[in-house]
Amino acid sequence: MNVNIDIDRILEAGVKVVDSAKKTATDLAREGKRQTDLLALQGKKSKAERQLGALVYSLAKNGEENRPLVEKYIAAIGALDDKIRELKSQPAAEGEVPVDVPETPVKNCPQCGREVDEDALFCPGCGAQL
Repeated sequence: MNVNIDIDRILEAGVKVVDSAKKTATDLAREGKRQTDLLALQGKKSKAERQLGALVYSLAKNGEENRPLVEKYIAAIGALDDKIRELKSQPAAEGEVPVDVPETPVKNCPQCGREVDEDALFCPGCGAQL
């Protein structure tokens, strides 16, 4: 009978360990997906900023103006900024260990002061060359 109690305790402890490991793995997977989504959004934002800069440059070089298209890019970049902020503000699940992923380096535009990616060539706010 004493052996049965010990086996029951061992089994019970084993079940707790497995449940804990399963929860940890699930939490890590969820955080990994969040970080992957964040990196993807930051990449899309950088690409849109480069495209906007190239558009503004091309328009200026040719003496043309296309304000609606420029505003469309600015709105798209703003929407990506909102999604990035939303993703960053999501709280970690209870007991979840957040995975540190380095953020894309940022700097400020010397013209308008808006935060821009380190590798941005043009400011998404005012279009100034960086």
